[in-house]
Amino acid sequence: MYRLIAAMLAAASCATIAQAQSAPPPVVEVGATLSLDQALSMAGASAPSLDAAEADINAAAAARTVAGLRPNPSISVEAENVAGSGPYRGTQSLETTTSFALPIELGGKRSARIGVADARSRRVAVQAAITQADLRFNVIQAYAEAAAAQQRLVTASDQARIAAEGFRAAQVRVQAGRASPIEMQRADVARINADADVERAQRLVEVSRFSLSKLIGQPVSGTLDTNWFTGVRSNYGPLREIDSTGTLAMAAAEADLAVADAGVRLARSQRVPDLTVGAGARYMRETGDTAALFSLTIPLPLFNNGKAAVDQASSERLRAEAQKRVTALEVDQAIARAQAEAANASTSAVTAKGPALAAAEEAARIARIGYREGKFGQLELLDAERTLAETRLAAIDALLNYHNAQAQLERLTVRAPDLEGN
Repeated sequence: MYRLIAAMLAAASCATIAQAQSAPPPVVEVGATLSLDQALSMAGASAPSLDAAEADINAAAAARTVAGLRPNPSISVEAENVAGSGPYRGTQSLETTTSFALPIELGGKRSARIGVADARSRRVAVQAAITQADLRFNVIQAYAEAAAAQQRLVTASDQARIAAEGFRAAQVRVQAGRASPIEMQRADVARINADADVERAQRLVEVSRFSLSKLIGQPVSGTLDTNWFTGVRSNYGPLREIDSTGTLAMAAAEADLAVADAGVRLARSQRVPDLTVGAGARYMRETGDTAALFSLTIPLPLFNNGKAAVDQASSERLRAEAQKRVTALEVDQAIARAQAEAANASTSAVTAKGPALAAAEEAARIARIGYREGKFGQLELLDAERTLAETRLAAIDALLNYHNAQAQLERLTVRAPDLEGN
């Protein structure tokens, strides 16, 4: 898939976004039909949100490296009996001490830090997958909006053509003395309104194509895939239960809980004091002798024994666990609603673009023939044409709602990446 996020994470590694950087975006010729798959591929190759996700993954990998580093040792040099008075004047009684100190972490602090970094790396990988899923959802919505605007423009242009033909027919009837001039005026009003509808539809096309072009990183010059837009899945059966386990939302909640768990372990490890051992040598210039030194530093946790930090981390873990349960309920409800909305949108789209549209087209055809032959009045013709236009627009709206509902259902049920590399 365009700009695929490789989210395979082991305990010591981080996910990377790989495929989209190596594969160039597809090139669409000017005026050619832009398919949804091409739009998705273009968006995956140019989206700044995926670049930001990749940067987060790289930062998490660097943080994992930092977490595994041990404390740096230190070297200190001290000079005593310098620039005093009497026998300590000058440097004749100088004593220098050079020592080397090495901090020793106790309580599993290093492994606890690594655990926190690994948990955060997994959370970043899940967020990268969420970013990719959101981008796909946004592109599908923008593509559906642009395709709907394209269809509305086609409908408005067709209605403008019909209105112009109706105006010419009214002129012929009035000139032949078979109708009053008011009919020509009504037809002229209908023609003017139809032309205005074309202008409004054209502006909506431009706006929707501009929005889509910003997502895919290229201007949209050709037509969009009409077959995709008018295609409807009509075999929806009873709503089926979908387990929210494994979805992106649940994976994010589980990753947050894992980060909180690791935070508790880190806070507990911080309660164990660290040691600093040192060794050095002292040089006495007056006698020319050298003496070895050894030191051991143990901090005393008199004021901060780490209990408050453990309590804070434990509370954050309880919150993350509760939030995970809340997320499970919300995701299950959202999936059930999305299923129902997708099924209802499918029914509406099939009905609107099928029997209802066919009936409206037939009624308008009969009205036009009857008006030309003088069997129907102009009001009946205008009413039939208005009904046809409304039915066509209703069919377009139903198709748009269907694709939006399908995209929402897909977004809610997309599976999370395997973060353990199984």
